[in-house]
Amino acid sequence: MSKDKKANRRKNYFIKKGFQIRFILKFCLLVLVGVIMSTGLLFLFSRGTLTSSYQQSRLMIRDTASAILPTTIYINLVILGLITLATIVIILVISHKLAGPLFRFEKELKEIGEGNLTTVIRLRKRDQIADLAGSLNDMTDSLREKVLAVQKEVEHLSETASRVNAPKEIVEQLNQLHQKIVSHFKI
Repeated sequence: MSKDKKANRRKNYFIKKGFQIRFILKFCLLVLVGVIMSTGLLFLFSRGTLTSSYQQSRLMIRDTASAILPTTIYINLVILGLITLATIVIILVISHKLAGPLFRFEKELKEIGEGNLTTVIRLRKRDQIADLAGSLNDMTDSLREKVLAVQKEVEHLSETASRVNAPKEIVEQLNQLHQKIVSHFKI
């Protein structure tokens, strides 16, 4: 496998599990509210109607709401369970597709923010934020070039100041400025 393919290959990054869990719980709570509302509406609209059924070879005539309520609750619980399982699977898959690159993106942006201007944001070409990553990589390259130019200019000024016997304070300040650039930025 070539180096380019290895560099673009997705590694396993941890996704914020708290986000996934909260999203799944909120979605399941929304489905539960929907189940309760549909059961309540079915019960409400079936009031005042009668239903006939056979139980132990006997014809029973009852209020429709009380006749179908236990079965409706049981069916809704089964559906809620199936939707919950489907939600968990779908959210895990989607979050790995969306949140995975965002999590990597966040980590690499923190590195750049800490002064590591050699960081390159690598995402798959099909990721939704690949264009944004490319723009940020261009920005980081531009910043690295500018910091290098400032660093070289400070070195040049420091050397010139030493040669022309400039006051010692100026030479020391230029050296301190150079050290700050070196310590704050990885270029």
